[in-house]
Amino acid sequence: MTLQTVADKVGVSRMTVSNAFSRPDQLSSDLRLRILAAAEELGYVGPDPAGRALARGTTGAVGVLLTDSLGMAFRDEIASGFFGALAEELAPTGLALALLPTRGSGETIPARDIAMDGALVYACAGDTPALDWLVRRRLPLVFVEQPPLPGYASVVLDDVGGAAAGAQHVLDLGHRDVAILTMAPHGEHGLVADVARASGSYVDRARVRGWTETLRAGGARVSAAQVPDNSERHGYEGARLLLDGPDRPTAILCFSDLMAWGVVHAAQDLGLRVPEDVSVVGFDDSALAARIRPALTTVRQDLAAKGRAAAVALTRAIEAARTGTPLAEPLETVLPTELVVRRSTAAPRVTARAG
Repeated sequence: MTLQTVADKVGVSRMTVSNAFSRPDQLSSDLRLRILAAAEELGYVGPDPAGRALARGTTGAVGVLLTDSLGMAFRDEIASGFFGALAEELAPTGLALALLPTRGSGETIPARDIAMDGALVYACAGDTPALDWLVRRRLPLVFVEQPPLPGYASVVLDDVGGAAAGAQHVLDLGHRDVAILTMAPHGEHGLVADVARASGSYVDRARVRGWTETLRAGGARVSAAQVPDNSERHGYEGARLLLDGPDRPTAILCFSDLMAWGVVHAAQDLGLRVPEDVSVVGFDDSALAARIRPALTTVRQDLAAKGRAAAVALTRAIEAARTGTPLAEPLETVLPTELVVRRSTAAPRVTARAG
């Protein structure tokens, strides 16, 4: 079945049938309904998407370049929450999301081969071949949770400020032996002497900076462990390294709520009570934070606001590219964070006795 088949049945031109699918405002509602009914009867699903995209000058899709694998987008609550918020914001525009892995397979390289109007680069290493392809294609890009390349827009969280708030909270409670538990997929793992120098993503480094600067200014003794992945299991393993010894910290600041959950489990398995023996602070304020027992003190980020900001920046960049109108300057959005105090933090026992 072709567009001409439908045109012959209804007695109109091929262009009129095409407009029924692609430019409905050009037809009366009655004529369009007749054409669509005839198409359904004949089993015709519409013009070829590639041809429609060429004619309209838009594909109707935007890519999202992920850190490592597509599975991360579904396993990580924060990533999936952000993508959900982004999709809701883009829905009224008619743009759909295409998730792009950083690596290709054989002759297929999604960042090179998939048709799209623009892309978000989400917490992705800046030297990936996939990003090179997106830049070479001269696509409108927005960088999320990482510094942008020159000339591109960005949406980032105030990770430094959020981490500093968590660190100041435990200092204010009286903690002076504080540990940091963070992640770096390709860096040094285990106990680290200087976590500020350990390798990690932009987000890892920003949170470490907020923690260490605040703790050192407050006179705290800082220990640290670094794990390869943001997971409950790796949080558990990192916590065992920090807690299973004579000089254990009285508080642990965690890269995420998911890792903090692992810390709570590790503490309980070692016979320690949270927060009486060790206070635990997460990051993100995911749904998990309120489900953990004790409920988790954490740093909240607004995923809906992040999704809105990313959608606005991307649609703005796409429209500028489509019309050939240069942007005055790339949009840089820094989203605030908020400390949420729950039951996983308290004054250290020594301080409580001294009082």
